Amino acid sequence: MSRDASRPDNRAQLASPAYRLPALDQSFLLSDSMRGARLMLEYEKAEERLRAWGVRSTLVAFGSARVRDPDGPPATAEEVARAAEFPNSHRWYGEALAFGRLASQQGGALDGIPGGYRDNVIATGGGGGLMAAVNRGAWEAGAPSIGFNIALPHEQEPNPYTTPELTFQFHYFAMRKLHFAMRAAGLVIFPGGFGTLDEMFEILTLRQAGKSPAIPVVLMDRAYWKRVVNFDVLAKTGMISPADLELFSFADDAVGVWRALLAHGLKVPAAPAAPPSEA
Repeated sequence: MSRDASRPDNRAQLASPAYRLPALDQSFLLSDSMRGARLMLEYEKAEERLRAWGVRSTLVAFGSARVRDPDGPPATAEEVARAAEFPNSHRWYGEALAFGRLASQQGGALDGIPGGYRDNVIATGGGGGLMAAVNRGAWEAGAPSIGFNIALPHEQEPNPYTTPELTFQFHYFAMRKLHFAMRAAGLVIFPGGFGTLDEMFEILTLRQAGKSPAIPVVLMDRAYWKRVVNFDVLAKTGMISPADLELFSFADDAVGVWRALLAHGLKVPAAPAAPPSEA
């Protein structure tokens, strides 16, 4: 037998996972050792798209995904019980929608400014309920809005009102929180549960610790939030400083939320000057 006839071919080498290009090797990219790279990818993908759209600042809105459009299907037993506990709950969806529209019309998201920047672009968690209502308001105004979705065991789907090119999905909560915080010019908290509370206290803690800029934080529906969280007791027992109660304010409708944001420092870009009329 000749030497050439006994020589093995290289099929095993070509098929080996070690031979795959690292960027195309899914098993490698999803391994424990590449967690840092995956975090970087989640940061960079969203960052690249946001820059391409000129998003310089955002208005972040949180709220329950369980509150449905009152013009939708008949109320569930849960919704009927909620209405009995909180008589204003029938207004939550409408106020969230009205806020998304008002903020998009007056905040600088519609047409941007010279230089290609957009300010105060609506950003939500991308899901249904009150998040969808805020995104819908921006959509009705003709403005872009952002959905920072999170991959969950019970799969969350993006609502249909976020701008498709600004609809993201994250695996890591930490990276999603970073994108919520890093461009936020203001935070609006509609009634919600654990997820809403988590995001609210994340931002309040950053503000309290001096780790974020002094952005306005507005809680919509004073009666709901006063009942759900007794902030005064936290101050009276020394768990927070009385001054920490100044980190946020309350409002009871969309117009009140917008006014509170402006009163506590939200910056709205000036409209471009109108061209001079021809004589």
